[in-house]
Amino acid sequence: MDNKKEFIGIVQANEGLIYKVAKVYANNKEDEQDLYQDIVYQLWKSFGSFRSESKITTWMYRIALNTAIAHLNKEKKKGNQVPIDDLLLNRTDTADTLMNERSEVLFAQIKQLSTVEKGIILLYLEGKTYDEIAGITGFTTTNVGTRLGRIKQKLIAQIN
Repeated sequence: MDNKKEFIGIVQANEGLIYKVAKVYANNKEDEQDLYQDIVYQLWKSFGSFRSESKITTWMYRIALNTAIAHLNKEKKKGNQVPIDDLLLNRTDTADTLMNERSEVLFAQIKQLSTVEKGIILLYLEGKTYDEIAGITGFTTTNVGTRLGRIKQKLIAQIN
């Protein structure tokens, strides 16, 4: 029972991390919710094997990104699905602010990046250091810096 309470507390404290990964790797709200649940499920399955050799957020990012990539690969095998009405599905409930619009533009451009690029830029936007990103992704710190530079250039070109 203590394990369950501890897990719930960790997920609640870091649910923004899970939500952001789901938002970047999903194509619509329904897929976002499915991916979110899948990530939480995978975290729960792996929770007993967490050895505290890294930060809990590093461990969570690794599982979340791997789950998102697996989810993405599953979706690719299904084929393309056309939403009934894209305008209705993506309609926000609150009035759009300038910041919200900018965030949506950025997320739309991030979704166009490759699977690996999405993960790296997401970690960077979360404020992770190059060393932390390297630890999560398995790349060297230098490689993370090089990739981030290229990703930033690509995003700037896409937005402009």
